Amino acid sequence: MPIITVNTSDSVPLVEQVVTGIKNLVEQRVLRAGTRLPSIREFAIQHGISRFTVVDAYDRLVALGYLLSRRGSGFYVASLTQTEEAIPQTTFLERADDVLWLLHNTFRDVPNIIRPGCGWLPSDWLDEKVIQKSLHELSRKPGAFLTGYGDIRGYLPLRQQLAQKNLADIGISLEPQQIIMTNGASHGLDLVARLFIQPGDVVLVDDPGYYTLFGYLKSLGAKLIAVPRGMNGPDVAVLKQHLETYRPKLFFTNTVLHNPTGTSTSMAIAHQILQLAEKSGLYIVEDDIYGDFHSNHAPRLATLDQLNRVIYVSSYSKTISASLRVGFVACHSELAMRLLDLKLLTGLTSSEINQRVMYQILVEGRYRKHMEKIRSRLEVERGRVISKLEACGLSVYAEPAGGMFVWAQLANEGNAAEIATIAAKQNIMLAPGNLFSPHQAPSSWLRFNVAHCDDERIFEILSTFK
Repeated sequence: MPIITVNTSDSVPLVEQVVTGIKNLVEQRVLRAGTRLPSIREFAIQHGISRFTVVDAYDRLVALGYLLSRRGSGFYVASLTQTEEAIPQTTFLERADDVLWLLHNTFRDVPNIIRPGCGWLPSDWLDEKVIQKSLHELSRKPGAFLTGYGDIRGYLPLRQQLAQKNLADIGISLEPQQIIMTNGASHGLDLVARLFIQPGDVVLVDDPGYYTLFGYLKSLGAKLIAVPRGMNGPDVAVLKQHLETYRPKLFFTNTVLHNPTGTSTSMAIAHQILQLAEKSGLYIVEDDIYGDFHSNHAPRLATLDQLNRVIYVSSYSKTISASLRVGFVACHSELAMRLLDLKLLTGLTSSEINQRVMYQILVEGRYRKHMEKIRSRLEVERGRVISKLEACGLSVYAEPAGGMFVWAQLANEGNAAEIATIAAKQNIMLAPGNLFSPHQAPSSWLRFNVAHCDDERIFEILSTFK
């Protein structure tokens, strides 16, 4: 017997209908804590929907704290009291429902799935031997680093390397103590957001922009205000208007090889942004996670500002290994101390072993050689994929100067979300433009990762929508 009503003709997606229906039953105490829900197969049969829909809905309900998953036993209703106690009052996970659903599905291990919409390089593009060699060399060295916590700021030789070489090469002048090592760029963005944002605060973000960041900021209770992204960077006129109207503390932006458009902020726009920030007291969080994919030294806000009002965040997750989780935040000294205190309170230190591995990769020249190969390979794939997309009737926003992303619009401004849904049924994961909108506005755009576009079935589906 069905426990909720599901309308397959409704415009509301089936997954959302299931999630909302079960949430209401739990909140109204119709489903009591400890109640076992029908198995995925049973629920699908009872409600006349696919098992994939049920899996997605159950996963979302687990993430939101309404259900518990017990391996080999099934799904059970969680205690709302326990859930409320476990989640601080300043955490609003329900505001990030859509992003959480997407992330759960992105990282699901589904056989034979094609991922032209993902945000990372294929594993066979990354040279695991580079990491294996460094790990082998590191394992032969004696030291307390193998069992200790390490420097609270992060491995000093790596911070010195970053300050004296890598960041110096792009024109950022700083001392090693201004660098806080993190567990990837997401950790760095998390520290900055926690330090500055209170529930109800206005935060400026790129539109289109990084959907995971949008979900996380919403979970903190932030009110997101979009700054439209143009060919040469953020719309300065709109930025100025928002600064006057809302007086925000932070602006999160992606300057070099922007995700998802693949464009970079011009020098002229960068200067105007910094002038507005200085005048209004705005801090700019510059996410430069894709910068090393650029073949030339594109302008960074942190280079022009020298970390006065810019907080610079980057990592090696996209270029070397997501598993190493080596990232960092660079900012002025006073702010670095406050971020360090927050890092200690929320996670103590970051892995010195991983940072030592990354240090060896950098100082022995392996990183430079690896990135030269990656940039060359991406250039070839980018040209091929752009030609394929245009042949399918899509219009490319801009031909990027590097990186893995191409932003393309459907012919006749079709609904990208509808095409993504159709493609998903054939195990092809597209990235529709509504995901990259702070408020998920309907979109005719799609983001393509050129490194994952080597399957002709991608273009066969797109061709049907000419």
